Amino acid sequence: MKIIHIVRRYGPVGGMERYVWETILELAKRGHEQTVICQRCHVEKPAGITVVELGDMAIRPRWVGSLRFSYRVSQWFAQHPQAVDTIVHSNERVNVQHISSIHGPPFASVLDKPWWKRISLRVVMQLFLERRELRNARLIVANAPIIKQQLAHYYPQFAHKLTAPIVPGVAAGAQRAARVVPADGGVIGFVGYEWKRKGLRLAVQIVEKLRQLRPEVQLLVVGTNAAEIEPLFGAWESGYELMEWCEQPPYADIDVLLHPASIEPYGMVISEAMAARVPVVISDVCGAAEQVHTDSGTVLSLHADLEDWVKAVDAQLSRTDLPPAYTHGWDKVAEEMEMNYRKLERTIK
Repeated sequence: MKIIHIVRRYGPVGGMERYVWETILELAKRGHEQTVICQRCHVEKPAGITVVELGDMAIRPRWVGSLRFSYRVSQWFAQHPQAVDTIVHSNERVNVQHISSIHGPPFASVLDKPWWKRISLRVVMQLFLERRELRNARLIVANAPIIKQQLAHYYPQFAHKLTAPIVPGVAAGAQRAARVVPADGGVIGFVGYEWKRKGLRLAVQIVEKLRQLRPEVQLLVVGTNAAEIEPLFGAWESGYELMEWCEQPPYADIDVLLHPASIEPYGMVISEAMAARVPVVISDVCGAAEQVHTDSGTVLSLHADLEDWVKAVDAQLSRTDLPPAYTHGWDKVAEEMEMNYRKLERTIK
């Protein structure tokens, strides 16, 4: 099968980008002939995959960057006609694709905001780009059930194109060893660069309150700009550690992952922690919430009292059993994606 993938940044340099990167590698193992069209490849180009780099371009404002990238992609296709059976799979706001993967909540949610927040060129253009993408795609794949629900809500005219969601995979890594957490301590992990929407401010409040029960508890924050978040710990003399982003966060060293995000389309750090057998306490707006069963952790509403969050984290620190290891490899993601390609293959020949 011939497949062309479209992604602006090619390489494992972000959550969406890792999804694309890992899926393409697994599809290559299944023998497919693949081409990637991108602005730039950020890592060494993998063997057996053709990479077309269109060149860096301004990305701000975001809608301008999307328009410019879309134009260059369309130009490339005009100059390089493809065989009729070639499947075009996009992860960006373009209009040449057969299938679109949607990695975040629809921009159309802006329509729920007051009118004065909707009157801008940015909003008009973002809505245009989103609607154009969904209109032109024959199949639409959300990477979480919650995103599929939102797409169906805001774009009911395209609901018939929505496939079953294909959630991100997770690679096997070091697992947390069975251990009894000290009654007065424990290590709570928070992982994520976009710390505001991922709920670091609330996480700090939760741990501050928990220290009344567990005075030796530690908060490990991974992936943020230390200088930017240091003011959140102004009243702390100790009990926290700030780590820069690393390719593999030290999940095996933490006792609970705390992720009280206010906006989180999926939350790959959640599935990665569960794969490492780390219990999790997360908000119910996380796309990965459907994968969190009672033996893996706790899902709470953002409207829950602070005390409820404290009790939930304390309960996970107090458990004596290891959660089951979450398994959903990237090979499974590729298999599910391939099923959609097979559907398309029958209609585009």
